Amino acid sequence: MIAYVLAIIGIAFVFDFVNGFHDSANAIATVVGTRVLSPLRAVVWAATFNFVAAFVMGTAVAKTIGSGMIDVAVVTPNVILGGLAGAIGWNLITWYWGLPSSSSHALIGGYAGAAVAKAGLAAVLWGAKWNQTLLFIALSPLLGMLLGLLLMSGTAWLAHRAPRQPAERFFRSAQLFSSAMFSLSHGANDAQKTMGIVVGLLVATQSLFAGRHGVLGHLYLRNAEHVPMWVVLGAHASIAAGTLFGGWRIVRTMGSRITKLRPVGGFAAETGGAMSILMATFFGIPVSTTHTITGAIVGVGATQRLSAVRWGVAGRIVWAWVLTIPAAALLAALFYALLSRVTTV
Repeated sequence: MIAYVLAIIGIAFVFDFVNGFHDSANAIATVVGTRVLSPLRAVVWAATFNFVAAFVMGTAVAKTIGSGMIDVAVVTPNVILGGLAGAIGWNLITWYWGLPSSSSHALIGGYAGAAVAKAGLAAVLWGAKWNQTLLFIALSPLLGMLLGLLLMSGTAWLAHRAPRQPAERFFRSAQLFSSAMFSLSHGANDAQKTMGIVVGLLVATQSLFAGRHGVLGHLYLRNAEHVPMWVVLGAHASIAAGTLFGGWRIVRTMGSRITKLRPVGGFAAETGGAMSILMATFFGIPVSTTHTITGAIVGVGATQRLSAVRWGVAGRIVWAWVLTIPAAALLAALFYALLSRVTTV
């Protein structure tokens, strides 16, 4: 049983790696699309700040996932593994098709789907955290769009009399800062979701590790109010490593197929996205970095003219978002049913 729990923890960190592989492209798409950094330098830049977030932000989102959305009384290793398998499966499907769907909502949907498969709808703690999460499915792209539009408009107004070449050089440098901030915000919010899953697993299996010494003693966790440092570092290291292997097909969709960007536009989009995500992280709300940066890019494109936004591509992305939670939940329920036939834990 202990080996099974350790394997699930490893799979949770694999999910974080896949998250970095799949979602962190959002953090580098604009800086690559504007040619401020090469793809290789961009992924190293983003991965660095994904990891730095471990030492900057708290664990409010992790606590939300760990105890605020699913009744911990129904959580078992099979529920956790089924949820992770559903989320990873949906991420890989959307990665294959080059669609920037949300790893965050895939994880939430997968976790809920496996829990419902075990104990019915009563397993879900319908309340403030679910309301906030579902509300931000709509609000995060809209907030990103609004901030991207306002920042782009304000920046364009302030710099409209500046010579083009000096202004371009300034915003190429400024975009390094905005890209770093967005990567920091991505690591701060997304890595915490995996932390929450691991914490839920450790609380559910605490009897296995009570009284243990050595390495196994660090796996004992009485409640979800505390996130062990090894979980924090493991989650951030995994998402950073995933970023290093980047999602190049998604970079292409996000960075150039939605709308063409210049460094000033990349700066506005990344800054707007980072502001939105950091605000949500502060309040412990799990949000989608994909939703937010896409909304910000659309807002920046709309300042030029509505036709600058490739609405057909944006429409395909929206459909992927709408399907993510139910699709991941269904996959997770199927995986849970399969696991239940193999093991009873």
